[in-house]
Amino acid sequence: MRKYIAISTFILVFVLAACSDEEEVTPEERLDDYVTKWNEQSFSDMYDMLADETKTTYGTEDYVDRYQKIYQDLDVNNLTVSFEVPTEEDQEEETNDTEEAIPTATFPLQVEMDTVAGPISFESDITLVQLEKEEQKNWYVEWDPGFIFPELKDGGDIVFETTTPARGQIFDQKHNGLAVNEVIYQIGVVPGEFGENGDETKQKIAELLEMDVAAIDNALGASWVKDDTFVPLKKVPTSNKELLEQLFAFEPVYKQDTTGRLYPLGKAAAHLVGYIGKITAEELEDRDPDVYSQNDLIGKRGLEQLYEERLKGQKGLKILVRNEGKDDVLLAEKPVEHGENITLTIDADIQRSIYTAYQDDAGTAAAIDPKSGEVLALVSSPAFDPNQITYGISQTAWEELQNDPQTPLINRFAANFSPGSTIKPITSAIGLEAGAIVPGEGIDIDGLTWSKDGWGNYQVRRVSESSGPVDVTDALIRSDNIFFARKAIELGDEAFVNGLKTFGLGEEFPFTYPIEQSQISSDGSLSREILLADSGYGQGEMEMSALHLATAYTPFLNDGKMIKPILDSKEDNGQVWKDNIVSSENVQVIKDALRQVVAASNGTARGANMEDIKLSGKTGTSELKSSQDEDGQENGWFVSYPEQEDIIIAMMVEHVEEKSGGSGYVVNKVADIFREIR
Repeated sequence: MRKYIAISTFILVFVLAACSDEEEVTPEERLDDYVTKWNEQSFSDMYDMLADETKTTYGTEDYVDRYQKIYQDLDVNNLTVSFEVPTEEDQEEETNDTEEAIPTATFPLQVEMDTVAGPISFESDITLVQLEKEEQKNWYVEWDPGFIFPELKDGGDIVFETTTPARGQIFDQKHNGLAVNEVIYQIGVVPGEFGENGDETKQKIAELLEMDVAAIDNALGASWVKDDTFVPLKKVPTSNKELLEQLFAFEPVYKQDTTGRLYPLGKAAAHLVGYIGKITAEELEDRDPDVYSQNDLIGKRGLEQLYEERLKGQKGLKILVRNEGKDDVLLAEKPVEHGENITLTIDADIQRSIYTAYQDDAGTAAAIDPKSGEVLALVSSPAFDPNQITYGISQTAWEELQNDPQTPLINRFAANFSPGSTIKPITSAIGLEAGAIVPGEGIDIDGLTWSKDGWGNYQVRRVSESSGPVDVTDALIRSDNIFFARKAIELGDEAFVNGLKTFGLGEEFPFTYPIEQSQISSDGSLSREILLADSGYGQGEMEMSALHLATAYTPFLNDGKMIKPILDSKEDNGQVWKDNIVSSENVQVIKDALRQVVAASNGTARGANMEDIKLSGKTGTSELKSSQDEDGQENGWFVSYPEQEDIIIAMMVEHVEEKSGGSGYVVNKVADIFREIR
């Protein structure tokens, strides 16, 4: 039988009763006190309860300090230490018959705890000895490091091994990479190979790497650097072949393979995907210290930032006992959890085609599948190169981005703009549903301008005259501002505002990526008549994002239902954001007119009329000026879809007043995009 307790013959008296007039403390009571202090992690008090021989071997540093450090390093919590009391039969059978032996008592011990790497538990035997101090007997614990963990009994140290998780990658719907982990080159130099023209060579290398010469000198001046040492300077993507060829032309330049983050679409998806960078002190303060450390990389913009928690993963951790000359012993392990790979609804080919079409123009565009709600592209132009920023952009290059008048650091697809005449199909739908607009029923409009009494000098202007009464189809084809201004007034501010709200204006946009909430006006009302009239054709104070505008056209392709846009492929597609906005009959009226906007000889989008790709859509030009008498910035729009009705593209180009054709300039770009993606 296992030896649980060994005591001299007179200790049997203790089992039944005290051996003197004064009641002695039992070993069970003493151990219970010790275990209580252990559970409270009161290590100094525990040390006071150790046997003299133990204290001679282990000082407070070996006991108190070591316990505290190990438990703190392991983040020990939910500590539960317990022991079993042997039966009386066990005690009698295991009695030590040597009268001169020091009384001892041994108990089975159980220790359980949670640590940063998971739970740890072990069993052991703990022995107490009875000693007399100052004429008083008591029980004291015989201890060794095996009570911290049994694996430490014969020496050794606690060590940690961490495994950094691979950051999750971001893919488009066809599994094309948008943010991926790939082999890149760590570019460096070997000091002993600079030769006679070392300063000149160093200057040229610095220019190619967009570094200061002083930064290279600092790297070369490190204490560990020798003539034959590879000194890392900067990471460069393997795809940057021209730069690499120039660098390798210099004798001191070498490379080492490493893993890094790459953004295959570069500028084309920069604002959407974002980039990563080293965590700052401020960011670290706001993050979980168990997850982040000062050398970690973190999402700085775009989806890299938005999906940080999903992409980051969890570090793996092993708690080991390491003893020289022996194999490591594993105490606990928390397996590494690599970051989640995320698949988007984005189509990289469409994203790239739209961005390329801008050709340095400023603007924004969105593309959506009107049936599923899958967002196929979100473009902001101009943009920055996320690869350049991730691997070290020079101060000069960064300042150029900040000071660029076209503001490439601004994310335009998340912002609102005046929709101009692209709002007219929505005004048409509201009017048709309310009965203020009747298909085939026209109104007489004379001349190119119109105003009401009391408006002073303010006038609504249209771009072309009509040969007869103007109905909704003719008004959409020619983009007649006067027709829609008059119909908005006929509807009235309350009915028109409520109609706009049915298309989601003025409410939070239901989308994964934060998109600015559209507005009907600065205060949400259209009580001023001129503002009401202007809003009917997309001017006034109305503002929408490109994605909201594209989404607002989905009812015309979904029998009156407006689809909820989605970005993550895990989201359910085909969700309805707004139901029964437009009747089937009125949908057909608008669709027929939008086809004629492109197909008719007097349609404002006739530049996109193609034999092989039949497009429908609506143009728009929003004027940004404080009065009618001055010239101002004009933004051109075109919202279009093909006869297959599987994609809507809403594209805006800024400053079309500087281009030939106004919104026609955008029409041509969208036509080129469809030619490329079809």
